[in-house]
Amino acid sequence: MKREEEKEKKNMSSEESMEDVTFESNQNNDSEMENENIKPNKKSNGKNKKVKELEQKVEELNDKYLRLYSEFDNYRKRTSKERIDLQLSASKDLILELLPVVDDFERAIQSFKEHKLSAEAQKGVELIYNKLVNILKKKGVEPIDVVNKDFDTDIMEAVTNVPAGDEMKGKVVDVIQKGYMLNGNVLRYPKVVVGS
Repeated sequence: MKREEEKEKKNMSSEESMEDVTFESNQNNDSEMENENIKPNKKSNGKNKKVKELEQKVEELNDKYLRLYSEFDNYRKRTSKERIDLQLSASKDLILELLPVVDDFERAIQSFKEHKLSAEAQKGVELIYNKLVNILKKKGVEPIDVVNKDFDTDIMEAVTNVPAGDEMKGKVVDVIQKGYMLNGNVLRYPKVVVGS
């Protein structure tokens, strides 16, 4: 029995020593693996830094590209709009100089009607007047109709106030000089008499 106990002890001690050996060898293997892992990590850390730097540069360049593209697109839109505005209002100065001629034609037609002058001369003046007005309409000129409407400081210029009834208070009573718009913008403000 003693022998058996001794054998068991020996077996146990040999098993323990084997476990110790395997544990130690595992520890050695683990430390070797850690050392191996540390070395690649140093290399990969360097690579990771480079990758991060390159990603940051790419991001900065992409941001610069987007900003430049946006600026160019805004420039293109702005110049296109300015070109269209220039085309629409290029003749503005000429039209402003022609408006007094239109006024003179209207006065001449009114004078023909009041004094009952030559009907043929009146027709000739009306034909020339209509041609001029049609040309101006094609260019985007429209008269501003303001009689009996509420006075609006944005599109009208008050010359004087006259006493008027309650229903004409704050409204345009008479037009001294006709106003015109060019493509939706006031070209010449109408000069009006406002009821008070």
